[in-house]
Amino acid sequence: MNPAAHIAFRVAGAFVALGLGGALIAALVGLVLSNVGPAAGSTLSLCARDGVAPAGGTDYLAQNNVWNAETPQCITVGDQSLRIESAEHDVSPEGAPAATPSLVRGCHWHECTDVGGLPVQVSAMPRVTSDWVSSQVDAGVFNAAYVVWFHSGPVADGTPDGAEVVIWLRGVGGVRPGGVLLAREVPISDARWNVWLARDQGRVRITYERVGEATAVKDLDISAFTGDSVGRGLVSPDWYLIAVEAGFNLWRGGAGNAIENFSVSVDDRKPGR
Repeated sequence: MNPAAHIAFRVAGAFVALGLGGALIAALVGLVLSNVGPAAGSTLSLCARDGVAPAGGTDYLAQNNVWNAETPQCITVGDQSLRIESAEHDVSPEGAPAATPSLVRGCHWHECTDVGGLPVQVSAMPRVTSDWVSSQVDAGVFNAAYVVWFHSGPVADGTPDGAEVVIWLRGVGGVRPGGVLLAREVPISDARWNVWLARDQGRVRITYERVGEATAVKDLDISAFTGDSVGRGLVSPDWYLIAVEAGFNLWRGGAGNAIENFSVSVDDRKPGR
């Protein structure tokens, strides 16, 4: 399973496997999201490889997401926050990461967190921004990045089939984006970015690698990165932005990395209307 591609609203998937109807699924998912997960100021631990839990209410989900290794990993989940407590991975940085612990807001597999304005068709996208504050270690092999998911329809049935836009903020241990370098030092959202293109499981992956590292961003303009990808012919205006994810791809180690706060904001109206 590709980590990033299966963001996991696996609770809903389990209900589908039991043969429950759509309305009942929605009711059950709402009940789960309302009653499971950390309350303000509290935390819970996830150690299951595919463990998922609400990250403070119903707006955000946390995923442990160990998908390319058998080594153990545990995270602590708080209110729009996440900390990697242990991660014993050691896979080659030349290949896929071992795990992608992250927070997500949006829709996957027919189920959504509570987020006004998402999914949204790219052609009608308003301004979408995000704040992210992290603390990161200097040992191991990992990156800190956003993944913005696009699908041909308003809710993905399984793996999103459009594109993944990766906004790469920092890499440790020599890891670099894969694919072909398309452009250097492109100015977007008050920083400069090297743009890479790769293809993975039928999707395009556009990586914006920040020139100069960052462990925190404020008002990062997701819609501006989307517009750049549309201008390059890599994201279709007919697709839908369905989810925004932020976290860490781990190849080696990673314990001690934390998301101290993560939020996504969607304006009510498309600019110019």
